[in-house]
Amino acid sequence: MSIHSSFRSGGAAAKHRNVLTRLERLEKLEAAERWTDGDGLFGLPKVRSIKVAMKKKKKKTDDDDKK
Repeated sequence: MSIHSSFRSGGAAAKHRNVLTRLERLEKLEAAERWTDGDGLFGLPKVRSIKVAMKKKKKKTDDDDKK
């Protein structure tokens, strides 16, 4: 019996996730200076998790060079 593709962990690090662990949330809040060491661990503010997509560059063609 094979493992369903959603249970595989090989590419899990590269995949975008909407839900962050508490540690990941704390790291993002510290980077934004919204949380300091000693503040409470519960009732943390929401943290946006934005997927960054790079736009593909347009290939240059010979027609573009002639214009």
